[in-house]
Amino acid sequence: MKLREYEIPDDFLYTKEHEWAKQVDAYVRVGITDYAAKTLNDVVYVAPPKVGDTIMQFKSMGTVESIKAVSELYSPISGTIARVNTNLDSHPELVNKSPYSEGWLIDVNAFNFASEKAQLLSAIQYSEHVGSVLK
Repeated sequence: MKLREYEIPDDFLYTKEHEWAKQVDAYVRVGITDYAAKTLNDVVYVAPPKVGDTIMQFKSMGTVESIKAVSELYSPISGTIARVNTNLDSHPELVNKSPYSEGWLIDVNAFNFASEKAQLLSAIQYSEHVGSVLK
C-alpha cells in the first residue's frame, strides 16, 4: 500500500507514533515507519534498548536522532529485547533507506503479542491515520 510517497506494507502492524511490528520467526521485529523515517530526514544515531531489557507496549524504549531533532521511540509491544540491529551503529542511514527491512531496530521476545496486536493499527488504519496527519 502507498499513501502519497509513503510505503505502508500490508503485512505489518503500526502504532499512531509511527513504529511498526511484524512477527519474524520466534520474535516480533520492530522498527519505525517510512513516514517517520522521511519526516525525521537524515537519521544520524539510533539509541534502542539493550538486549535483555524489558519494554512495555506504548512506553518509551529509546530515541532516534536526525539532523533535525531527537525523537522518542515507543514500543508497539511488551517483551524482552532478544536482538538489536547492530548495523545501525555504523549505518544509521539504513533507517531512512530501508525502514522495513535493513533498517529494523529490535527483535523482541513478546510477552503476549496475540492480545497486544489488537491494540495496533492495520495498514489501512495506519494509512488513514497518516492521511489525517497530512491534512
